[in-house]
Amino acid sequence: MDEGGGGAAAAAAAAASVNARSAEDVFRDFRARRAGIVKALTTDVEKFYQQCDPEKENLCLYGLPNETWDVTLPAEEVPPELPEPALGINFARDGMIEKDWLSLVAVHSDAWLLSVAFYFGARFGFDKEARRRLFTMINGLPTVYEVVTGIAKKQSKVSNGSSKTNKPSSKPSRQSNSNSKPARPAQPKDEEDSGQEGAEDEDQAYMCGACGETYANGEFWICCDICEKWFHGKCVRITPAKAEHIKQYKCPACSSKRSRE
Repeated sequence: MDEGGGGAAAAAAAAASVNARSAEDVFRDFRARRAGIVKALTTDVEKFYQQCDPEKENLCLYGLPNETWDVTLPAEEVPPELPEPALGINFARDGMIEKDWLSLVAVHSDAWLLSVAFYFGARFGFDKEARRRLFTMINGLPTVYEVVTGIAKKQSKVSNGSSKTNKPSSKPSRQSNSNSKPARPAQPKDEEDSGQEGAEDEDQAYMCGACGETYANGEFWICCDICEKWFHGKCVRITPAKAEHIKQYKCPACSSKRSRE
């Protein structure tokens, strides 16, 4: 009887702990897992590509709560503790154009991230308002698919190549040293835009090609001279000092593409 009472007490305590989780807590978990997957499909794409060997068994791509990723076999327990991502992503690797394969993995990853987030929502007993709040926060970020395919950049209405020629403003700007390739994005400025719409376009002008987050004042960014995407320095492991000595910067994705050609 004592054991039964202790078990009930433990279950009650666990339930109380579970119910204490908020929509913001779940969103932080979602954002961290998403960041890990975005890294796998962008800055770490060469490593991800190599790990998805079609000769191996069914593999899954997992985004982890510490903003890292893992390609491994699915959980053996049935039912699994969390919803499982798409199974066998490695089998299609060599049968598709690489960008199409990455886009397919990105779509399945978006579906998995949403399923995990709302699994937690159900488990933690979220009411209608909490679910709405969670979805609103998630919807504020570009999807993994949008980041991987560049749609997020197109939606921000950034003109191709404009960041190379326009003058810097309060948004990321290139370093003044003309002998070094720069490090921070220049803000495109369309003289025809005005009013609130123009301000909104400026706010959305840059999204990091690695994590999908938008620019914030004071952040160090660097532009790839091949694909012209901008990246947080920390996302691609480039410091301002290192950028001073780079004559032509290639992001990890462009570097890996050229190495396989």
